[in-house]
Amino acid sequence: MIHLGMSGKINVVGVNEPPRKHDHFLLHFDKEIMRFNDPRRFGSIFYLDSLDHKLLNSLGVEPLEDSFHEDYLFENSKNKTQNVKAFIMDSKIVVGVGNIYACESLHKAGINPKTKANKISKQRYINLRNNIKEVLHKAIKAGGTTLQDFAKVDGKPGYFSQELSVYGRENKNCYNCSGKIKRIVQNQRSTFYCPKCQK
Repeated sequence: MIHLGMSGKINVVGVNEPPRKHDHFLLHFDKEIMRFNDPRRFGSIFYLDSLDHKLLNSLGVEPLEDSFHEDYLFENSKNKTQNVKAFIMDSKIVVGVGNIYACESLHKAGINPKTKANKISKQRYINLRNNIKEVLHKAIKAGGTTLQDFAKVDGKPGYFSQELSVYGRENKNCYNCSGKIKRIVQNQRSTFYCPKCQK
């Protein structure tokens, strides 16, 4: 089990390519080597006999699996007073919805990221769930989102950054309306949204 931490990367390279600075783990295959590179050393690697591990037991559902059904977000939001962005980024609720994908999904769903999680209707949550799935599918197809240093295992950048509607677009025009994209800080993370079309 590999946790990338904040700066960890996995690269798959040819067997003759020498290790680089901050390569902390090499896994040799017949014709390739998987390298775990982590400058800040926040990542970790565990050898597990089973998937019964404390780091996995508290995780929520995978957003691209059937368990992320139409009623899932609404059912789990009933007692949640945190903002909806923090709610969908909570790995105990759903995994894999990072900051960029949360901003993009909320924009597509027309939901203000400051809204309390327990104040959103079931129908709006169904719409948000569908948008989360759509955003993640598109991001995977594009190879992820390279803004600064993210790279796929082959070292190439991800191209979903070319499709971003709100993230990183502060003071630019919203693609949906005549509003301007605004940036705020929530839970120590930048949030980008359109106050005009995200109610």
